[in-house]
Amino acid sequence: MNLKFDRMASVVFLALGILVVIESQKISDSAYGSQIGPSTFPLGLGIILIGLSVLLFIETIRHKATYKIVGEEEDIKSPNYKRFFIIFLAALGYVLLLEKLGYLITTFAFLLIGFQTLERGKWIPSIIIAAAFSGIIYYGFVNVLGGSLPGLPI
Repeated sequence: MNLKFDRMASVVFLALGILVVIESQKISDSAYGSQIGPSTFPLGLGIILIGLSVLLFIETIRHKATYKIVGEEEDIKSPNYKRFFIIFLAALGYVLLLEKLGYLITTFAFLLIGFQTLERGKWIPSIIIAAAFSGIIYYGFVNVLGGSLPGLPI
């Protein structure tokens, strides 16, 4: 475990979560008068990202304190910065392109990039899972909950 990298990642993802919340407020309101607008899902994701970032930061502080008490040294591992930055840039692109390209395309692309970054190969399962997740969540949010999300670019 590399606690220094985890602390740095928690701060970066906290900033990204704040950016997601701010940008989600710029998404236009629903044209159909729905209480659940297109900004609801990104706003929720941003809040979850902020919460998880804070929890990660607290956990690294607790873990470091435990190591000091026990007297063990921090395990030295080389953090994988390349994967981190690929996923970070994909998340940033997701936030910036959501309204322009729509939920379906941006979510599919983000998930596919994330899956391939974490585990290369296995293209077919990655495509199927990314497409199914994007489609099911879009359908459920729009048709079942009565909300609206940016669908496809016009």
